Amino acid sequence: MKDFTAVIAAIVGFGVTALSGYFVIPFLRKLKFGQTILDIGPNWHKEKQGTPTMGGIMMIFGFIVSVLIALVYSLISSKNLAFEIKNGYRATVMIAGIALALCMAAIGFMDDYIKVVKKRNLGLTARQKTFLQLLVSAGYLCSLALAGMKTTTLPFIGDVKITSGFGLIFWPIALAFIYGFTNAVNLTDGIDGLASSVTLVVACGFMLASGLLGIATNNVISAALAGVCVGFIVWNGHPAKVFMGDTGSMFLGGAVVALSFGIGRPVLLIFSGIVYLLEALSDIIQVAYYKKTKKRVFKMAPLHHHFEMCGWSEDKIVLVFSVVAFFGSLIALLPIIFNF
Repeated sequence: MKDFTAVIAAIVGFGVTALSGYFVIPFLRKLKFGQTILDIGPNWHKEKQGTPTMGGIMMIFGFIVSVLIALVYSLISSKNLAFEIKNGYRATVMIAGIALALCMAAIGFMDDYIKVVKKRNLGLTARQKTFLQLLVSAGYLCSLALAGMKTTTLPFIGDVKITSGFGLIFWPIALAFIYGFTNAVNLTDGIDGLASSVTLVVACGFMLASGLLGIATNNVISAALAGVCVGFIVWNGHPAKVFMGDTGSMFLGGAVVALSFGIGRPVLLIFSGIVYLLEALSDIIQVAYYKKTKKRVFKMAPLHHHFEMCGWSEDKIVLVFSVVAFFGSLIALLPIIFNF
C-alpha cells in the first residue's frame, strides 16, 4: 500500500499557510507591522512602504501543523515515518532540524520586532545576531554528534569519518556552513516571491533525494516545507500583500540547512542552494571590492537587485532564479541517482 504521508504534509502545509493569510495579514495591518523600505534599495521599492511584514509566522504555523498531522496520520496508519521515528538517531535528526529552523525563526522574529515595533531600522546588531545564530548552530551540531552522527557523505569519495583525526575539521566547517547559508537565504529575500519560490524548488529537490535514499523523516519535512512555500507565494507573489521578514527568511534558511544534514549530505546544498550562494557571494564581492577601489562590480547587491537595475521585472528574476535553483537541485541529485 502506497505511503501518502509526504503528500498529506505538503497539502496541509499549503492549505494552512494560504488560509492563514486571511487572518494574519489583517492582524499585522491592525498592529501596523508595516515594512520600512530603506533608501539603500531601488527607488521603486518605496511603493512597497507599509506592506505588512513578519508574514513568516504564516509559514511557521503551516509547517508545524502539517508535520503534526503527517505524524498522526503515519502513526495511525503505520506508515514509514512511524517506523523510522522509533530509530533514536533519525528521530533526533528530525527534531533537531525542526528546532534549528524554529530557533533561527525566533532570532529573525526578534530582529523584525525591534525594527517594526521599536522603530530601530537595523534591528539586532550584527554582533548580537551572529552570536545567537552561532549559538543555535552549535547546539544543532551538538545534538547530531550526541545522537551518533559519525560520517558525512561526499560525492566521488563516499562516507568520511568525522569523529577523529582530520575528519574533526568537519564540525567547524559545518558551523560556518550553517551560519553562512542561513544568512544567504536571508539575503535572497529581497523581492516579491523570490525566497519562497527558490526555497520551494530546493525543498522539492530534497524531497526527491530523501525519497531515493528512503529517509521518511526528511521526506516529510521537505514536503511540508514545499507546501508552506506554495501557500505563502499565494500572498507573497508580485505584487506582494505581505513580506516574510527575517522571521520567515531565517526560518527557511534553518530549514534548508536541516534538510541537507538530514540526508547526511550537507555538501549537496552548495549545488541545490546555488542561488543562495550567488546572492551571498555577490554581496561579499561588492563590499570587498568597493572598500578597496571605491568602485562597484554590480550595479547593486545582492544579485537580484543588480538584475533589477538592469531592467528585469521582479517576475522575470523570480522565474530565472527558480530555474537556476532547479538545475542546481538536479545536479545535487545526480550523485544519489547514480551512486557516486
